[in-house]
Amino acid sequence: MPKNCLADSGALVALLDPREEYHRWAQAAFARQPEPWFTCEAVVSEAFFLLPEPHARALEKLLRQGHLRMGLNLADELIQVLDLRAKYADVPMSLADACLVRMSETLPDPVLLTTDADFKIYRRHSRQVVPCLLPGL
Repeated sequence: MPKNCLADSGALVALLDPREEYHRWAQAAFARQPEPWFTCEAVVSEAFFLLPEPHARALEKLLRQGHLRMGLNLADELIQVLDLRAKYADVPMSLADACLVRMSETLPDPVLLTTDADFKIYRRHSRQVVPCLLPGL
């Protein structure tokens, strides 16, 4: 089992909003991962934007209770994150996606929970597949 679960905004929204298409998948996927789960500020910002109330409060609760923690200090990793965005400009890569790929490079034995198939394209350390769990896979 992976040591570090990384959470993308799509997976978090699916976990917290029962109306989402991948809600059941997200519930099962997160339940199988050890806590705390890791994410970044860009993902949290996206998730708060996408989640209606009261589901946004559920995200706040995950953060306040330490189930979901920040796994990247963007100030410390800014150049590497911007380099990833430049490398994948044709996809294009969001800031949140670049932060998650960088986290997969810095945290040991990661797995990313995501609904975003672009992570099948991205590579960590230039050539390694980003370990992901996606719906239907």
